Formats: sequence, structure tokens, C-alpha cells
Amino acid sequence: MNRRDFIQLAGMGAGAFMLPTIPVSGRPVSPEELLTSGVDVAIKKRLADAALNAAKAKGASYTDVRIGRYLNQYVMTREDKVQNIVNTESYGVGVRVIADGCWGFAAVVDAKNEAQTARAAEEAVAIAKANAKLMKEPVQLAPQKGYGEVSWKAPIQKNAFEVPIQEKVDLLLGVNAAAMKNGANFVNSVLFMVNEQKYFASSDGSYIDQDVHRIWPVFNVTSIDPKSGKFETRQSLSAPMGMGYEYLQTNPKDRVTGITTRYGKGYDMLEDVIAAAQQTKQKLTAKSVEAGKYDLILDPSHLWLTIHESVGHPLELDRVLGYEANFAGTSFATLDKWKSKDFNYGSNQVTLFADKTQEGSLGAVGWDDEGVKTKQWDLVKDGTLVNYQAIRDQAAIIGEKESHGCCYADSWGSVQFQRMANVSLAPGKEQLSVEDMIKDVKKGIYIIGDGSFSIDQQRYNFQFGGQLFYEIKDGKIAGMLKDVAYQSNTQEFWNSCVKVCDERDYRLGGSFFDGKGQPMQVSAVSHGSSTARFNGVNVINTARKI
Repeated sequence: MNRRDFIQLAGMGAGAFMLPTIPVSGRPVSPEELLTSGVDVAIKKRLADAALNAAKAKGASYTDVRIGRYLNQYVMTREDKVQNIVNTESYGVGVRVIADGCWGFAAVVDAKNEAQTARAAEEAVAIAKANAKLMKEPVQLAPQKGYGEVSWKAPIQKNAFEVPIQEKVDLLLGVNAAAMKNGANFVNSVLFMVNEQKYFASSDGSYIDQDVHRIWPVFNVTSIDPKSGKFETRQSLSAPMGMGYEYLQTNPKDRVTGITTRYGKGYDMLEDVIAAAQQTKQKLTAKSVEAGKYDLILDPSHLWLTIHESVGHPLELDRVLGYEANFAGTSFATLDKWKSKDFNYGSNQVTLFADKTQEGSLGAVGWDDEGVKTKQWDLVKDGTLVNYQAIRDQAAIIGEKESHGCCYADSWGSVQFQRMANVSLAPGKEQLSVEDMIKDVKKGIYIIGDGSFSIDQQRYNFQFGGQLFYEIKDGKIAGMLKDVAYQSNTQEFWNSCVKVCDERDYRLGGSFFDGKGQPMQVSAVSHGSSTARFNGVNVINTARKI
């Protein structure tokens, strides 16, 4: 499932709308099986070496082997009932090779011995040689040193799978009860937990063992006006994170309260749902926005999605080159614009960077799925387009001497390909609070939380909604609005950015289910920012006229 589908499903809170079972890959297992150790690293090395040697013997010039164990647990509730609990495990080996200058790939499920991985390698070589007959140019890989035997583990404090199911159910049902007590008519809540145990080996000489954890608590609250039958919703303002269960263990000292709760390293789901229940009732009587030009103050819980769609995707090099066009097309940010060295992507307040190392982010790993050590690099520097996101067989196209380390596959049985790194807006250098941003706005809207959106096939013209909208008049919050969406194009929007709060306000948002490719693969990616101001943006009224 991709993020778009999930947002649509999570938004269905009223009447007959219910969260259905979310499709996942892997075999059903018990919660206890999610805690078993899996295949020993020494056995993984033997399995990988068998594949590396078999591929070389058949004529491969390059080989990599990915041994993956993918664990998922989803707990889903609605009001006072548990709708579903899903526990799955998927284990197997994928082998990718270059032979006769062309890629080949094969995989085997539940590989238990060297003979199985060797056969997969031989099949991958045979596929590569068959593909080579149709190849126009040989694959050119950026150089990559081997790292020997190394490992990386997400720095979690508490493995979410070790927490009893009953405790998770109690949490979610308690959240639902709090919402209903505070006036909500309907509420669903879900807890998503993922553990990827990944082993990578290559003919470059790397043997990399990694343990990746992700978590996402999410809810949707609905309140109904009994007289008119109209309803309003508010989704949680949680960010999916590359953390363990400690994400739900909030220290009150980490929080600063304002118009809406701001979260530090933890997330208080109960506090958020109480606020959501109250805010949905306020939305029922909120003033419908008047269309026009407004200065927008965009909270990180909202801005992450605009970054994702208008920066993250259009600066994926495969979209730029036209190799990828699924899920809203290619990219307006073509190579000629980058080559000009002066293409104006945004104002001089805008520096956007990619980073696969940020602790707690969804995309954080030590090495990517090509064995490339992860790093940070600029995409837009002081408003100017300076780079893209590229992997080993793309780097030479843009004159890079090495991959950016942003290759990923969502399964051992999927071919790894270029995926979005964590892409974020750099904090401003001047000390600015949200209040500082608002105080000189004459006519504006403060937007919190992500909502519906649309963007064209070149990632240029777009429209974004949100969860909460507050009118700003003469530097002060004047009340809640509804039916708000803003329209712009990527260049116009980012050039309207006039201020960004400093690093004290920097927070992550992100996508837990971001779809790309065909067959579709799903990845998780974070986007950070501080609250930012955009002047003179076109706002429309989205209310349906009956």
C-alpha cells in the first residue's frame, strides 16, 4: 500500500467508513515469532559466498546478494473494538548481477542452504546474458570500495515487538475512549511497527548486517453536527519515525504547547487525540475561507508533504531522465536546468538537502541496498538547483564519482532501485519563533497537518490542503478556518519563501508507505523542516456547493 492509499483509508472515519485490513506481504506468524533471532550472521555469509562464487563462475562481472527478514506488526482499532492484529514474517535471498554489461536478478524464498543461493545466482546471470542481447549501452557503475564485515543497528531504546499486544491494544482503546469522551462520534487508531533485518554482500568485498526499526501511531477522529449531518475530521499529528516503542513514552519536559501540541523526541498520542476531538467540533462551526492571496505560515507537520511532492520526487534522477513515471510522472527539473548552474528553484532562504544518516528518521541506515555508505548532500543551495538523488548506475550521468547512497528495495524478492532519501528544508539562521513569524503578517493563514493534495505529471503545478487552519489578522490568530487549500507551482511556491524558523523548531514528518515503480515498491522516508513563511500564495475555497 502506498501513502496516498493509506491517507485515503485513514480519512474514512464517519458512518459506514471503516479502516479495512491493510495488505502486507509475508506469512502470518505469532507475536512470539517476531522476536526470534532469525538466521545467524555466519550462516548468512556462507549463503552469500555461495551466490557470489556461483555468479563469478558463470561470468558475472559484478554481484550483490541481499538476505532479508522483514517483520511487520499492525494493530488496528475502532471506537471500543479491535478490528485486526497482523503479524507477518518474510524471509528470502535476492541476487543481482551484471553479466555481459547488463543487469540480471533472481530470488529464492526461505533459502536454507548454499545450493539454493548458488542456483539463484546462476539464474540471475542467465537472465542478464539474455537481456544483454537487447541492451543499447552497458551498465556503468560508480566505483565502490568494499567495507569487509560491518554492521549497523537503529539506535532504538525499546523494541516495539517486545511490548505485549495487550499493552498496545490498551493504548489504542484508551486513545479512542478519550476521543469519544471529548465529543468525537467516530475514531479509528492504528499502530504500525516494522523491523527489517538486512544482510548485504557484494563482489566489491562488503558484508553488511543491518537492523532497521520503524514505528507509526496514527488515528482519525470524526465529529458530526446532528442537525445538518455535516462532519469534520482530524488526523493525528504524529510523525512516523525510525525509532522503537520509546517514541510513545513522552517526557512532558520535551513538549512546548501552543496552538497545537509540538512534540520533541516522543509523541503523546492521548494528548493529541483529546485536542483532535475538540478541534473537529470547532471545525464544524469554523468560518469558511474567502479565496484570495494570503501569506502562509506552514507548520512542519504540514510542510513535509509539500517537500515530499515538490522537491523529493522531482529531484529523483530516474524521474528526471524519464526512466520512471509512475505515481505522478517524471520531472520539470531536467538536466539542462541543473547544467545551467543558476536554475532558480526557490528564494535565497531555501536550502534543501538529502540525508540518509539523520538519527530517528525513517530513511536512516548505515549503508544502502547497494552497499554504499550513506551521507548528506545538498539538492538546492540558497535557492539554486545543485544536485539530484542518484545511485551507482546513474552517478556518471551527472558527473558524480560515487553514488549518493539512496538505493533501496522493499523486499529480498524486489530489485533495488533509486528511492528518495530523507529530503528536508534547512532551518533558518536567524533566531525566529512561530510567534515571530506571525506577528507582522497582515493577512495570512497558519496551516497545521497534512491533507489532500494533487500535483501534475511534471511535479510542477500543485494544490495542498491540511488538517487545521487558523486565520491571521494584523499579526494575531483571529480564529479557525476551514475549506482551505493553496495552489501554486514548484518554482513560484519556493520563491515565495521569505522566512524559516531556526533549528529549535526543526521537526520531522514523513511517509510510512511511499509507493514507486512497477511492480510497485513501498518505502519509508522522512522530511524535516522548521515552520516557514510563504508570502502571497493563492488560496481557494474547497467547499462543495449544494
